[in-house]
Amino acid sequence: MHDISLDIADGEFVCVLGASGCGKSTLFNAVSGLLKVDSGSIRLEDEDVVGKPGRVGYMLQKDLLLPWRTALGNIVLGASLTRGANASDRAKAVELATHYGLGGYLNHYPRALSGGMRQRVALMRTIVAGRELMLLDEPFAALDSLTRFTMQRWLLQVWTEMKRTIMFVTHDIDEALFLADRVVVMLPNPGRIGRILHVNLERPREVACMASPAFMQLKAEALRLLYESP
Repeated sequence: MHDISLDIADGEFVCVLGASGCGKSTLFNAVSGLLKVDSGSIRLEDEDVVGKPGRVGYMLQKDLLLPWRTALGNIVLGASLTRGANASDRAKAVELATHYGLGGYLNHYPRALSGGMRQRVALMRTIVAGRELMLLDEPFAALDSLTRFTMQRWLLQVWTEMKRTIMFVTHDIDEALFLADRVVVMLPNPGRIGRILHVNLERPREVACMASPAFMQLKAEALRLLYESP
């Protein structure tokens, strides 16, 4: 990657958009502390977090649910691995999961859950970890289009109510524009920021906004950047 400079405000929803190989996942691995950068700094609330994992929540495209644990057991996995999940951890997880439509599934094992429901459980696990910055790396890419849109709307509800800061990787222009406050368009060879698009679309967003002139203008600009830039 080359000359990546980005500031994200508290509570902002930022999508990182680009084709495969442009450095999106590399950027996330660096921000999460899993990859140590050779130069520059990555600061989270004035703390340099380069090479320091555990400072952010990180959800991958695959849900990575443990098949021998129930949905509730997967949601409290972070606490179970670090200090042992207690009754308070489980009670808070039940309350949160119930509020977001998972209450009837907490005793189900992953094999009994749909793809969308598994992703909800995985996202709850990321939220319960308690990190203010959440990195979501193409979490809906494997879902069918109808389930994907349902999950996008659900994520916006969670984000609006929880007030977390989100960085969301996607290669889908419509998804990026529907979700984000800003879209960081990344270009390859070398991986770099081509442009940052400000998505000035009214919230809460519904499907109708995707047919608006403002949305279509932003989409045309994103397409131009992705396919016409050298």
